[in-house]
Amino acid sequence: MTSYDREWIMNRAVTITGTRSTAHRDLTSYAELFANYLGPFVAASTHFYIGGAKGIDSLSLLWLAGNTKARITVVVPGTVQQQPADARQAIIRSRITEVIELRAEQLHTPAFHARNRWMVDHSDMVIGFPLAGPHGTSGTWHTLDYAAQQVKPHLIVPV
Repeated sequence: MTSYDREWIMNRAVTITGTRSTAHRDLTSYAELFANYLGPFVAASTHFYIGGAKGIDSLSLLWLAGNTKARITVVVPGTVQQQPADARQAIIRSRITEVIELRAEQLHTPAFHARNRWMVDHSDMVIGFPLAGPHGTSGTWHTLDYAAQQVKPHLIVPV
């Protein structure tokens, strides 16, 4: 990696997306995964966008808040109060820069896809943590596919 590459990475906005199904690994495994795959992109000037749901969203939020000085924005499709309890707790307990509430009237698939597109539209790259296996139809894959359609760099880290 050249110094130009490192500067480009460190001064960019990054969306993190991932599966809500995370019980198949322990917290130490996720901490190592984030250190290896988010760590190289972390700088005080990096801005991370995270969806604020349970699973990878909450785990990556807690890791970034506890281990970095990066700017963190949590984006929710409705309001923070509408998020699952464990996701709400992660948001409340973490050091974040801002919370964006998109205030969707109904929290169905279109609202989550709109939230994900909003994050990609505001980012320079996407890091996705889908469940290991074939390319699927999950929100994580939808977000990664949208990033590809927008010709934005995207890193896929199966979990």
